[in-house]
Amino acid sequence: MLLSKTTWFPALLLAGLGALNTLAFAPFTYHMLPLLTLSVLAYCLLQAQNPKQAAIFGYAYGLGWFGVGISWVHVSIATFGGMPLIASLAIMALLIGYLALFPALAIWFSWRFRGNFSYPLVLASSWFIAENIRSWFLTGFPWLSVGYSQTDGWMAPWAPVIGETGISFLMLLIAGSVAIAVQRKLWVWPAIAAIVLIVSPALSTIKGWQETGEQVKVALVQGNIAQDLRWDPEQEAITMRKYMELSRPHLNADIMIWPEAAIPQLEPLALAYLFNLDMLAAENNTAVVTGILDYKENGDAYNGMIVLGKSGKEATGGDYRYNTSNRYQKHHLLPVGEFVPFQDVLKYVAPLFNLPMSSFSRGAWLQPNLQANGYSLLAALCFEIAFPRQMIANFNDNTDFLLTVSNDAWFGDSIGPHQHLEIARMRALELGRPLLRATNNGITATVTADGKEQARLAQFEEGVLTAEVPQVQGRTLYSLWSDWPLLIVSLLSVGLLSFRRYRRGQSLGSAPHIE
Repeated sequence: MLLSKTTWFPALLLAGLGALNTLAFAPFTYHMLPLLTLSVLAYCLLQAQNPKQAAIFGYAYGLGWFGVGISWVHVSIATFGGMPLIASLAIMALLIGYLALFPALAIWFSWRFRGNFSYPLVLASSWFIAENIRSWFLTGFPWLSVGYSQTDGWMAPWAPVIGETGISFLMLLIAGSVAIAVQRKLWVWPAIAAIVLIVSPALSTIKGWQETGEQVKVALVQGNIAQDLRWDPEQEAITMRKYMELSRPHLNADIMIWPEAAIPQLEPLALAYLFNLDMLAAENNTAVVTGILDYKENGDAYNGMIVLGKSGKEATGGDYRYNTSNRYQKHHLLPVGEFVPFQDVLKYVAPLFNLPMSSFSRGAWLQPNLQANGYSLLAALCFEIAFPRQMIANFNDNTDFLLTVSNDAWFGDSIGPHQHLEIARMRALELGRPLLRATNNGITATVTADGKEQARLAQFEEGVLTAEVPQVQGRTLYSLWSDWPLLIVSLLSVGLLSFRRYRRGQSLGSAPHIE
């Protein structure tokens, strides 16, 4: 057949289907589309004649998937990175080519088990392991994992049980089941896949959390400062005055949130402003959480968040001090944007990456929740919200809210900010906590504990979003066991089947040869 005799045709088909996946993620709504595209990929794998051809199929799918899905990254490189077009396109090509290696790796490995009854399980396990590696290798870039397509999809109720990574596992299991049914008319796996889909709505009954009946009034400030003005020294006073003026009418909120690096001065230089805001917030019985850059005397620089005003309900004054421990320092730094990988090797190339503030220090993996007016906030800065294991490591029974602040002005009017909000909403769904998201120019939003968007501000407009956010209590299963159950299943599946294949090969190799 055509698939078994050629490589270029199915590769082009799979690249197109990978690109089509973009429509499954925000701001689009075709949530079940990846089940179709992944099923075709799984079927093409079964038809591949050798592991190299299988890897090409997986790589082509990845090129389409990431080539279109993260095309918004080019906006920050080309518009604000100060690079020539040819250089920015080359960097994008390298990034896309790198990310496409992970589906290629999963497909390459799975090909060896294409004739095995356990093929769907091997495919799901290989994909899970490859995506797990993508989430930490070279600091990790787990963006656009297929499970995020289900944030508003049919399989969303699985998130509090096995997380987005688990949903990705199930989607590959279903895809492999469809492929093996088409090729071998083997219906056991499709029956299992059907059960996975049928039970999805029922899982909402074991979400693990419940509302307390109390609500917290929050105010999220969106300054809408143009990216090319954010670090202009002449704009510092103007920006700081704008945030103060936007905030004053809403100081009756329990918690006020300003976005990432909302204060455009280094923390040691902004102390007079900060002490004034600290006093103002305390006088109004509130707390203000803001993003700010800190520069220590030893040369360490941090992208972080601080709390101004009341840290606890019983506080009688502002609790901010420059040496306060009630702060968060970003752990997952953005390569090139916040640190230069292999800086000692690339020190002569690094000046080409003309991005400001690109030498930050890394905050600790484990950090206490921020305390703001008696509430505990689990903080994540910018794309850190895409790392569920970091969130779970810092999550506890007393966590009241998930908090993420960002500056998506880097990405203009692209699909990037919409995908970013979708990822943040998945964290709320997984951990069963309301989420507060404040950004410089959108999308600022509040999200309930079931991952549903409660309210948002329009993009590219200054304003303040106020909302009464319901409090919840309890723990989801995923917040307790993280990825460990599926990681163990995946490693055992891949390991045991590989061992059996090796032993079978050894047995055949040692059999007497008859002339």
